[in-house]
Amino acid sequence: MSTHPRRWFPLISLCTLAAVPGFAQTAGEKVKDTVNDGTRAVKKTVHRAGEALCTGTKAECAKQKVINRGTEAKDAVKDKVEEIKDKVD
Repeated sequence: MSTHPRRWFPLISLCTLAAVPGFAQTAGEKVKDTVNDGTRAVKKTVHRAGEALCTGTKAECAKQKVINRGTEAKDAVKDKVEEIKDKVD
């Protein structure tokens, strides 16, 4: 059995990572995440209702639907980035 440092590196790395505490959010950050989730859900519901009641041409309705989906995706990504940033901080 070799005692070369490279052989021990994976084991030492795993032990070191196991000793690092997990990322945690504060209560305020958790509340903010919950509020963001609720806000996104309300916006999604309003968008779907507007799409269902669309009285324009098919092209106009499809355009609004694409815009709504883009807005929802942008909001979701922004919120997830904030959430990850809060967990790391």
